[in-house]
Amino acid sequence: MRNAQAIVDLRLEKPSFRVVEVVRDGEVRYEVRGKLDAPVPPIRESKYLSKQQCVEIYRWMLLNRRMEQALENLYKQGQVVGGVYFGLGQEACSCASAYALRKEDWLAPMIRNQGSLLVKGFPARDIMMQYMARAGSPTKGRDASSHFGDIKERNVCAPISMLGDLIPVLAGVALGARMQGRNIAVMTYIGDGGQSTGVFHEGLNFAAVQKLGLVLIVENNLWAYSTPTEMQFAVEDLATRAPGYGVPGVIVDGTDACQVYDAAHEACERARRGEGPTLIEAKMMRMKGHAIHDAAGYVPRELFEFWRKRDPIARFEKYLLEKKWLTPAENKKLIDDVEKELEADREAAVASPMPKPETAATGVYCEEGCHEIKLKYGPVKVAQRKDEGKPKESEAAVHLR
Repeated sequence: MRNAQAIVDLRLEKPSFRVVEVVRDGEVRYEVRGKLDAPVPPIRESKYLSKQQCVEIYRWMLLNRRMEQALENLYKQGQVVGGVYFGLGQEACSCASAYALRKEDWLAPMIRNQGSLLVKGFPARDIMMQYMARAGSPTKGRDASSHFGDIKERNVCAPISMLGDLIPVLAGVALGARMQGRNIAVMTYIGDGGQSTGVFHEGLNFAAVQKLGLVLIVENNLWAYSTPTEMQFAVEDLATRAPGYGVPGVIVDGTDACQVYDAAHEACERARRGEGPTLIEAKMMRMKGHAIHDAAGYVPRELFEFWRKRDPIARFEKYLLEKKWLTPAENKKLIDDVEKELEADREAAVASPMPKPETAATGVYCEEGCHEIKLKYGPVKVAQRKDEGKPKESEAAVHLR
């Protein structure tokens, strides 16, 4: 029997409220209805993470947040060209998911996944220089935002602003690796708004049919720009769409690093076994506006208060201290080390010059010899047909496995 997939829900809490549209004094506004005084749930024990790994993920989350705070300050100082996008409240999702990837696996982040870039090996100064369009940035000042990657060393595809387009791109990466004899994990993210696009369906369906190692994380952060999810889709859980594609669906608390890691780890292992994609829905809250220009005045304040109590870093810090996996002194040293690393990176980023005006037209498009394109995993294995070399009587079916 095909498509017999169940939904696994790892959460220890299922928030019970919804956002409704009301008219007050002639103005349309959003209000929240439901239970907002529920106690904060504990962190779920991981089946896979060691003490050392938990502390490492906590450090990545901390670096993620402090880097974005530095970026906000740089923006207010007039150093940033364009806007800044934040992943405040989503650090556990970005960092713990990318932590499940191996060196040979691929990552394609979206705008709120700067933490995953840190985990995959980009230093904070690269991200800061990129936002400041400096000559030392990965795109050498040719892009003033987050559109950069590294296909040579780190196996990172650059974000694509058209929502959902990374899904078929990553499916293609997994297909290319398989044609070279390897099943790898390829991880990308999509928001609750982006999952409504047609290319989401096309990419996920193709990956499912071909059993490609796609790990698709749907970041359900309750707001598609200024539209509440109640007005974006009619289902309760986006993970329930997974069985429609014949793939497993998993729901996690996106503010719980252990839940995120365990789901991502199992999805990556499944991908490497050649068993196909997994859809992971991470439920959390976008704790700022869409970007730095957006004050998020349309979000009911009570929602911020509810999710502020579920801050992923504060909860994970408390978890590590209570388990005595981190002493207060060790925690202070870790935080101090992060601050020192970040300050050194910030100074290096600010010291990087702007690109020379006369170079503006160079390095924008791929030019002959600008980079070598070679197979990563081995020669392409092509199946030989019995009738090869003979005239075709009809077109044969194409099989990509």
